[in-house]
Amino acid sequence: MKQIQIILTALLLTPLTALHAADYDVVIYGGTSAGVMAAVQVKKMGKSAVIVCPDKHLGGLSSSGLGWTDTGDKAVIGGLSREFYQRVWKHYNQPSAWKWENRSDYGNKGQGTPAIDGAERTMWIFEPHVAEQVFQDFVKEHQVPVDRGQWLDRAQGVKKTAGRITSITMLSGKTYTGKMFLDATYEGDLMAAAGVDYHVGREANSVYREQWNGVQVGVLSHGHHFGVLKERISPYVIPGNPKSGVLPRISTEPPGIYGAGDRRVQAYCFRCCFTDHQDNRLPFPKPNGYDPKQYELLLRIYDAGWTGTFGKFDHIPNRKTDTNNHGPMSFDNIGMNYDYPEASYQRRRDIIQEHENYQKGWLYFIANDPRVPKSVQQQMQKWGLPKDEFQDNGGWPHQLYIREARRMVGRYIMTENELLRKRPAPESVGMGSYTIDSHNVQRYITHEGHVQNEGDISVSTKGPYEIAYGSLVPKRGQADNLLVPVCVSSSHIAFGSIRMEPVFMVLGQSAATAAVMAIDGGLPVQDLPYPELRKRLLKDGQIIEYLNTPATVGKLKTGPSKPH
Repeated sequence: MKQIQIILTALLLTPLTALHAADYDVVIYGGTSAGVMAAVQVKKMGKSAVIVCPDKHLGGLSSSGLGWTDTGDKAVIGGLSREFYQRVWKHYNQPSAWKWENRSDYGNKGQGTPAIDGAERTMWIFEPHVAEQVFQDFVKEHQVPVDRGQWLDRAQGVKKTAGRITSITMLSGKTYTGKMFLDATYEGDLMAAAGVDYHVGREANSVYREQWNGVQVGVLSHGHHFGVLKERISPYVIPGNPKSGVLPRISTEPPGIYGAGDRRVQAYCFRCCFTDHQDNRLPFPKPNGYDPKQYELLLRIYDAGWTGTFGKFDHIPNRKTDTNNHGPMSFDNIGMNYDYPEASYQRRRDIIQEHENYQKGWLYFIANDPRVPKSVQQQMQKWGLPKDEFQDNGGWPHQLYIREARRMVGRYIMTENELLRKRPAPESVGMGSYTIDSHNVQRYITHEGHVQNEGDISVSTKGPYEIAYGSLVPKRGQADNLLVPVCVSSSHIAFGSIRMEPVFMVLGQSAATAAVMAIDGGLPVQDLPYPELRKRLLKDGQIIEYLNTPATVGKLKTGPSKPH
């Protein structure tokens, strides 16, 4: 009896968090595509792993509307990332997968690559629910525990000893201890809470000797600016009259000096999935607080002859779309996200809701306002939200497209100079190849009194580039058992290319490989011998080098390499 009393007394004196402690070799915070692939790789290497995440649904943007994959050069997408797209192909190779259209009617158009590659058994275009199922299958097959709805206590939840994270605690009180930790979130919350250096916003061009970073006033890329219109647009309520006030969603702040740094962040939006199949279509809903005045600028754009409303209704299987921002005023909620990266959870929820209301209002306005050109309105009325996607959210995507938030300032910083191969990236753990791409950062008033967008950049890398291991690793002593495969150490403009979902999956696998090897070697992640890491990455199918000389363009490098 006395022994029982002692045990009960000990339990009563034990902190609640300790009662909920769970111990793993690798703790992964974030249920993004990178987080899933990291967990799978840890398990494949014989260690225990857990995914702890605020998310209800796994896969991040890959399962939340971004089905028109930003591939770049698909030849450098290897390992588990390529397996993901092979599993997508396997799904759509079944006749039962084609419910709302015939396979023969779909075609084979993808972004920079055929949507379906039968020879390689890969498919790069897919519906959101298919992607989520693939991620679910991954964690189920590899018996990865997933704790959803868990929000890191960013103020007090990260415990460290001698430069190493020992545990992380959630707002729920649940605590996870581990030998290694990965931050796989889009926001970099674990990284920041651990005291790792990071940056938000655009660096000045002078910081890393870049050309495309910083404020880009006067640079007009793509067609997402007012220069595509036949006439200039006044930003004022009464055109040409500054005293009448400024239309909504136009900044009155000066845009800044070309090449200067700022704290502004490129615009976010939802990557929406629409359908024009009437049996599967929900009409665009009228959002709470709908205000047609928010879209007065769009009317002026239409009056100026713009006809690009449907330019990014990209076709994915079963008569659906991955619909993205397109044009001077579209899905991107420009200038409304600057405080998101470091905001409280409640403030972030408010920002996300504002983005949802804006985007739903944009759609409802076009489909219903009598001032919208009839030809545009009638076409928009054919589209709607699919009944069979995001069924617990009324057909609306779960995840806002956080194109950029915090970026680590780690052991090595990737810049446009590495992407453009002006200098080599040391110790490659993966490759990117997509265009250096930033969406607009601000909508401002020019000196001449016209409205203009700023920050949209599109610069070709002219082939694949290597991503340094040091960009996944904090500076020595800041967190010696943490790797960061999403908010990687890079400049704003370099991140514009690295930030693609296939690359996040590649880096998630590579980070997990490094974590396991660091455990086995009893080493800080900063001291991991690269030759051994490289050998294991190649064994697991990662593509980490690419010869790009006139005689060898397009050939993969998978064996021992010479400097190039």
